Amino acid sequence: MDILIQNGRIIDPASKRDEVADVYVADGKVKAIGKDLNDPAEKVIDATGLFVMPGFIDLHVHLREPGLEHKETIATGAAAAARGGYTTICAMPNTKPVVDSREVVEAIYKKAENVKCHVLQVGAVTKGQAGRELADIREMKKAGICAISEDGKSVMDSKLYRQAMVIAKEEDIPVFAHCEDKNLVGKGALNAGKKAEELGVEGITNAVEDIITARDILLSKETGARLHLCHCSTEDSVRMVKEAKEQGLKVTAEVCPHHFTLTEDDIVGSDTNYKMNPPLRSKADKDALIAGLSQDIMDVISTDHAPHHAEEKAKSMAEAPFGIVGLETAYCLANSELVAKGHLTEKQLVEKMSVNPAKVLGMDKGCIDVGKTADIVITDPKEAYVIDVNEFASKGKNTPFHGRKVTGRVKYTILSGEVVYED
Repeated sequence: MDILIQNGRIIDPASKRDEVADVYVADGKVKAIGKDLNDPAEKVIDATGLFVMPGFIDLHVHLREPGLEHKETIATGAAAAARGGYTTICAMPNTKPVVDSREVVEAIYKKAENVKCHVLQVGAVTKGQAGRELADIREMKKAGICAISEDGKSVMDSKLYRQAMVIAKEEDIPVFAHCEDKNLVGKGALNAGKKAEELGVEGITNAVEDIITARDILLSKETGARLHLCHCSTEDSVRMVKEAKEQGLKVTAEVCPHHFTLTEDDIVGSDTNYKMNPPLRSKADKDALIAGLSQDIMDVISTDHAPHHAEEKAKSMAEAPFGIVGLETAYCLANSELVAKGHLTEKQLVEKMSVNPAKVLGMDKGCIDVGKTADIVITDPKEAYVIDVNEFASKGKNTPFHGRKVTGRVKYTILSGEVVYED
């Protein structure tokens, strides 16, 4: 479809463009950018007062397929992504079976061929994510994995993990690290604080994350592997990332919207929609994360989209699974909590949701320029509304943000020149 986007504010840090102009899209590519374009188009979008940005890229998504399709499928997850302005998402490997072989990777890519988002698969570090034997990382790379990760847990055997990092460096793919000391976390359900005490559940201390963060940074330093720290939640994680960058190490880090929006003090009763891993932390941690984003210490905003069935989340706080959905709420929360409150500029928001994720992956995306693939999101940054889970495309409705008033709505998502979502 030929598309003419008129009079939108194009915010594209990669091409150093921030201006009101038109964008003409044809054959899946950006063909022209300029004032008063009059190219004939099958679809004309009046973007007056709207932002036109590179499609968002999420490095951290759980699609649940294969094996857990009652929670989410590749198709429903991709539809949720499109509704949230995402044009590329990275699927974590903790499915059933685990994505630990070339055959599973190829099967997933076949299923993802015609969905509403580019799906990139992350491969497991160890077979079955059991932590005992390395998965065949080289064969998975041939099948197209974008990274390796043991997400949902850490590889506790440091020697084995070091071997994986050496291979990742040789194959030129990043390592996505879920930093959690398995021996220290125990049966923790919430942050180690007043709310955990009040509900009578075990607490998760900051050290659970910080110890493995420190280890993984040191292993990255020793091996030269590109390390990306997932869902950082603590004050010391921000400090360690800052120090790693000052040393010139190949370390990047992400923050999730729930961690820069909420603290443990916001948890309502025993509502398990507030249960995620890492948990909601203290105000000091939240403030450090926001400062880290503002100062460009923390590179990326990712969702850790983790859908669960309502029956699973209806269990007690101690027994319910960790995780919330995030693809359809990330932009509005980032716009409301970071941009509207002066912590980030619009340019920084695009860097953290489009440009920097593309850099982490080493991909030629996150840019609106002539000749580039037309992966574009158009938003109304001033539209106020209330988040309603009943409107979600995701199978998962598990979010603490239902009923929350936000500002900033995705109006169009364009994937390779095709409108895949329109509000």
